Amino acid sequence: MNPETLAHALLAVLTPLADERRPGEPLGLTAADLVFERPRNRDHGDWASNIAMRLAKQFGTNPRELAQQIADGLAAVDGVASAEVAGPGFINIRLDAAAAGALAKTIVDAGAAYGTNDSQQGVTVNLEFVSANPTGPLHIAHTRWAALGDSIVRLLLASGAHAVREYYINDAGAQMERFASSVLAAAKGEPTPEGGYPGEYVTTLAQRVLAAHPDLLDLPDDEQLVVARDQAYEYQLAEIKHSLDRFNVPFDVWFSERTLHEKDASGTSLIDQAVDRLREQGHVFDLDGAVWVRTTDFGDDKDRVIRRSNGEYTYFAADAAYYLNKGDRGFQNKIYLLGADHHGYVHRLKAVAGAAGEDPEKNIQVLIGQMVSINGARLSKRAGNIIEMDDLLDWLGTDALRYSLERSPADSPLDLDPELLQKRTNDNPVFYVQYAHARTHNVARNAGDSGVERSEFAPETLTHESEAALLGALQEFPRIVAFAAEVREPHRVARYLEELAGLYHRWYDNCRVIPQGDDPIESVHRTRLWLNDAAGQVFRNGLDLLGVSAPERM
Repeated sequence: MNPETLAHALLAVLTPLADERRPGEPLGLTAADLVFERPRNRDHGDWASNIAMRLAKQFGTNPRELAQQIADGLAAVDGVASAEVAGPGFINIRLDAAAAGALAKTIVDAGAAYGTNDSQQGVTVNLEFVSANPTGPLHIAHTRWAALGDSIVRLLLASGAHAVREYYINDAGAQMERFASSVLAAAKGEPTPEGGYPGEYVTTLAQRVLAAHPDLLDLPDDEQLVVARDQAYEYQLAEIKHSLDRFNVPFDVWFSERTLHEKDASGTSLIDQAVDRLREQGHVFDLDGAVWVRTTDFGDDKDRVIRRSNGEYTYFAADAAYYLNKGDRGFQNKIYLLGADHHGYVHRLKAVAGAAGEDPEKNIQVLIGQMVSINGARLSKRAGNIIEMDDLLDWLGTDALRYSLERSPADSPLDLDPELLQKRTNDNPVFYVQYAHARTHNVARNAGDSGVERSEFAPETLTHESEAALLGALQEFPRIVAFAAEVREPHRVARYLEELAGLYHRWYDNCRVIPQGDDPIESVHRTRLWLNDAAGQVFRNGLDLLGVSAPERM
């Protein structure tokens, strides 16, 4: 019996009570309105409800009296072992072993689909994250958003949303020209120009460009810059994609900023069109030869110039065009994941949404993450002034790095301990969870060798208190997934998995799947194998939502 089934049973109990006390007045509740919580003390039962306290005034009675009537009705429901009143009117509900244990088979039968839900059904989400300039390697500041962004999309997809991961390639503007000048200078053996990009990686890029274009230095100066820029850009973007692949972060869309500036057959760009569209909304005005957007109408601290008096567009113009383009591609909701130094973008982006005629509080969400530091991490030898993502992956591994970045809220600064993340002990959270999963496979292998298989399922035999606690946690997984998707917080899944691992290990210590000695194989052993395999499935499903592997042996 799951919370949804229990909610329908509670509704069936409440409806006649409402008819009795308020004839002719509808109850006005659905099963979806009836929420149950897990008691902190499992001795109090499997589920608890405060519905009597919510409805007592409406029913014209005191909470405890109404709670007792509800408890009496629930106690008669098949699958409910008892329902008791506690405190000012809480109802503690205990399921019988068969009703609770049936969940194990449900999970095994559902497989990878267990935990998926439809809480985000019909929602379209474009989530843009990382979006590092293609002028250098990814570094430590990008790792956190890469992990979190990917996991948020996984949660949204698991909850029924249509969601895509998008990388905005900043391949237009002054930084690309500085990048081209830096590569070209390295190709000529000259010092890095002022404001350029230093580092061995630039020299390596220059050598690759020369190998692909041996006549580079024989070209006119302006052509040299174009070739150096475009070829080095192609190589550097390929390196970024490779680093993200290693980090298990796929992107569905790679959006080039250049496309916003390109002219169509009519001679207009997406940026030109964006200005016209914002003007149609009534939020654009002209002043001192420049074109402005009245973003203060939407909480911005000042109005923004979108086109300067010299006719050049500002970065704000590209932001506006990009936002509108996302809507044109069918994305009602846009999420931006930005670094700790991007607080100034929040009001600006929300103002764009408002000026475009959308709801800044609904259609756009800007998440600001805090910095992450790793004790002992060394600056990149190639780049010289940053800690590269690839170096971190070589040092700590994808699983340890991803899990540790995802198990804390995004707005909390992180200082990771590399020694801990490399330990194969229960002090290391990712090892603790992965080991629990590997143990489920070890139990299953040993059970098979001993002749214990899932040929029988007798959930009424799962009566040990550690089994009730483990089943209760497994029951929670779909709710955890749905809530984590709603609030965009993957750390809730990680913390859940750690709690589940503790409950699984306690069950393992107390309940045998394989009989002792020459004892016969009984129904309880076969049923416990179902429960073991159900726990393994939830570990796999949860780790997959975090982009972390679930090893079968450790």
